[in-house]
Amino acid sequence: MRELKSGAKMMQFSLTLGILCAIFLFTSFKTFEKAKTSGTKNTIKIVVIDAGHGGHDPGCQYGGTKEKDVTLAIALKLGKIIKQKYKDVKVIYTRDTDVFVELVERTAIANRNKANVFISIHCNANPKTTVFGTETYTMGLHKTDGNLEVAKRENAVVLLEDNYNDNYDGFDPNSPEGNIIFTLYQNAFVSQSLHLASIIEKEVKTKAERTDRGVKQAGFLVLWKTAMPSVLVETGFLSNTTERKYLTSPAGQTQLATGIYDAFKKYKDEMEATSE
Repeated sequence: MRELKSGAKMMQFSLTLGILCAIFLFTSFKTFEKAKTSGTKNTIKIVVIDAGHGGHDPGCQYGGTKEKDVTLAIALKLGKIIKQKYKDVKVIYTRDTDVFVELVERTAIANRNKANVFISIHCNANPKTTVFGTETYTMGLHKTDGNLEVAKRENAVVLLEDNYNDNYDGFDPNSPEGNIIFTLYQNAFVSQSLHLASIIEKEVKTKAERTDRGVKQAGFLVLWKTAMPSVLVETGFLSNTTERKYLTSPAGQTQLATGIYDAFKKYKDEMEATSE
């Protein structure tokens, strides 16, 4: 009897997965077709910069350093550079002070303002304190256990939110099945997000001389429903003593912000060139 129930649950889960896949493929195609007919789809005029964590959510903490402080510093520096270089580009921060902003609201800010690009800034952590380097993520399937662990750590903040079950359609950050189904909610901008992510990794490696750990995909709630190319940049590991010193230094933060800006510039130039 127990085996029958288990089999029935697996069949139900597989059916649900199949239906979601079909819905995803259909909606993504329709969204892509709609975007393709828009003559201004590649114009980059509004960018939303998201400093991860904040307020009573400190993020990862090592050596007295809180992730929320480092991400805010880098985000503000990045926004300042963009404003200086592009007078016609509107920069919007999901937070510009030490306050708590729900993940669903960060996405909503980008969508309400019809942003063309969404960049979320974070710091990484690993039990192996020798690990270092940058990683840039886009929304997608967890291809490795490591990617899943990073996503679960960043998504765990929803447990600090009120009514998180309603905000995220019943998503349970502790459920393996939930994480699998959740990753199917990708959007029509996946290829553009991957392209932006690859440019960021290259530019940060060049300008900030950081180790490039590559472009990866995982199910990040903060990227879930963004209706534009979106990336999450893990700027380095606070768990690594040497990298932590770099991440907390004004010079290091400026280098990282400059590298991300250079990537944004290249991406903007490329996208707008295809609209001409």
